[in-house]
Amino acid sequence: MTTRQIVEGYFAAVKAKQGWQSFFADDLVFTSFTSPVKTIEGKAAFLDSTKRFYSSIDSFEVREVLLDSDKACVLTRYQLRGAKGNIFQSDVAEVFTTKDNKINSFSIYFDSAPFPK
Repeated sequence: MTTRQIVEGYFAAVKAKQGWQSFFADDLVFTSFTSPVKTIEGKAAFLDSTKRFYSSIDSFEVREVLLDSDKACVLTRYQLRGAKGNIFQSDVAEVFTTKDNKINSFSIYFDSAPFPK
């Protein structure tokens, strides 16, 4: 698969709310560049630390996909549901690197201000 196919497949699975986990390599390195910067190594640790985020996705829009070989930058806009049921929006830059038909590196950049405290 191409990087575009992998990334588009991942987002289609997120929209369907099933199977998106299979797009990540076991040795995934995930970095959130929101202060403070946080890096998580390994698919299992990533899935555990992001389950709250994925369960809060109400809807999202892929706004732009930029590709360069095995790298992709995807600009997204998420509608998220907070723990108290409130809906808020978050614009995110998501950077992926692929290898052997899996996402092996995933970084995100977003403003944490809209998230409930």
